[in-house]
Amino acid sequence: MAVEILYIRGDFMIKVGILGAGGYAGAELVRLLLQRDDTQIVFLDSKDSEGISYTDLYPHLNGKIDNLMTSMDISNNEYFQMIDILFCALPHGLTQQAVKSAFEKDLKIIDLSADFRLSDSSVYEKWYDTEHIAKEELKNAVYGLPEINRETIKKSRLIANPGCYPTSIILALYPLLNEGYNPKNIIISDSKSGVSGAGRGLRDGNIYCQAAENINPYAVGSHRHKPEIEEQLTKIARSEVKIMFTPHLVPMQRGILSTIYVKNEYGVSQNKLEKIYLDYYKSEPFIRILTGGLLPKTKSVSGSNYCDISLKVDEDTNHIIIMSAIDNLIKGASGQAVQNMNIIMDIDETKGLLQEAIWP
Repeated sequence: MAVEILYIRGDFMIKVGILGAGGYAGAELVRLLLQRDDTQIVFLDSKDSEGISYTDLYPHLNGKIDNLMTSMDISNNEYFQMIDILFCALPHGLTQQAVKSAFEKDLKIIDLSADFRLSDSSVYEKWYDTEHIAKEELKNAVYGLPEINRETIKKSRLIANPGCYPTSIILALYPLLNEGYNPKNIIISDSKSGVSGAGRGLRDGNIYCQAAENINPYAVGSHRHKPEIEEQLTKIARSEVKIMFTPHLVPMQRGILSTIYVKNEYGVSQNKLEKIYLDYYKSEPFIRILTGGLLPKTKSVSGSNYCDISLKVDEDTNHIIIMSAIDNLIKGASGQAVQNMNIIMDIDETKGLLQEAIWP
């Protein structure tokens, strides 16, 4: 099947292809990239939607892109000769063959799945119950959290875009742990996500009648993001970090709010804590440290690439409480992927990502 060029503008273009374009993360990638004057989308792939007009799936893009979606044989890398960057927005387990093929063509790859986030393939196979067939490529993967790994991302060909929950938790804990305040006790994160985090697939608990007017925990003690969070936090702290992570589904479309509890074993004061975070993130364009009693809200970041963080030292219980909010589809997925694209292409990191949140 010939690959149809969907959108062309200008003279110099970053040519991209998107695998898994039919999902919510894929759609957000398309929306963000269509706003740019330096990007050409060469193909949109979705096996479930082959032959369907993209605007039939996503009518909000009507007039911007109006072509049929393709279904590619990802083991046949002739398609990859036409692009500079491959975005993989496929479910876990399906990206590995595409990455193997893309590596042969010296492409830059940004993977939004979990396939390359864990450095140990045996840990991946245990938690995802899937064989990892790209172990050599895994050795070249860089965890794509720009605020922490920016310099390494610049030099990498394979970016493992972080998960949504991990993004909210790792950014919230990074300054504290990197400063050496690693508690001996287990860290606790109570995290809540909108329904879009589960994707477009029809699941019983996600239908309107059951998701509306309802909040429920899920994957308690067994969520697949737990080893990803612990691996990254352990690297930051330079000693083992264990986390008790409980996700909840809440009746909203998008957004993640994580409330994290850390034993204040070092006697850090409120002023000291805020100074640490303000110093660490003062040059980060997408991190906002809230002070003066302000608290993060999912609505304040909805539709944006921002992460809002607030801090509280609870002297009564001798705990530090860290709260963070992100849009799970933007900073937790597609916006962060575009941020990584900007970094590896050596252009302004904020390009195409400075949209403010939608309110109300």
